[in-house]
Amino acid sequence: MSEESDEMDGLEVLACERCPALCESRSRIVNGVGPAAADLLFVGEAPGESEDRQGEPFVGRSGDVLDSILEECGLDRTAVRITNCVRCRPPENRDPTGEELGNCRSYLDREIERVDPELLVPLGKVPAEHLLDRSVAVTTEAGAVHDARIGDASYRVLVCVHPAATFYDPSQTDTLEATLETAAELVGASGGTGGESGQSRIDGF
Repeated sequence: MSEESDEMDGLEVLACERCPALCESRSRIVNGVGPAAADLLFVGEAPGESEDRQGEPFVGRSGDVLDSILEECGLDRTAVRITNCVRCRPPENRDPTGEELGNCRSYLDREIERVDPELLVPLGKVPAEHLLDRSVAVTTEAGAVHDARIGDASYRVLVCVHPAATFYDPSQTDTLEATLETAAELVGASGGTGGESGQSRIDGF
């Protein structure tokens, strides 16, 4: 791989050719959005059709659900950071393969290390398993906090159902709301960019 084909500037991937299938299916690379020093970092799976078209994570129906519940919990979308495990849309919105997740992992790790959030919230099974490096039963583990080693630091990871789960199982709405309320409590309902780094705040946990 050449530097020209894989380039990251700060938190943004400007060019990448690591996954041929994703390069063919994407219309753009979808980078994370939100403050570069957010207390709260949400991690999705991969861009869908709406995200690929607009170039921003969680802007479709799932994004509407997420935004609404964040607001109920006292968190503004513009004060949190949202990204994905994989930054390019998989063909037909399929799950990213293990190889594709691995190819994009260095970008995700670099983003996490630079943002240094107080709390990571994977939205759904794929990002939860990707961050925790184990099998995760999301519906039963939602709301549980675990530690994950990323680079040289340890981060708290709050397991959360994907907002889209509420479309197929309305009972998951209560689970999603309760988990995001927990997230708000753990970051002091700020979700913003305090002067103190996220890592320094979690050393006592």
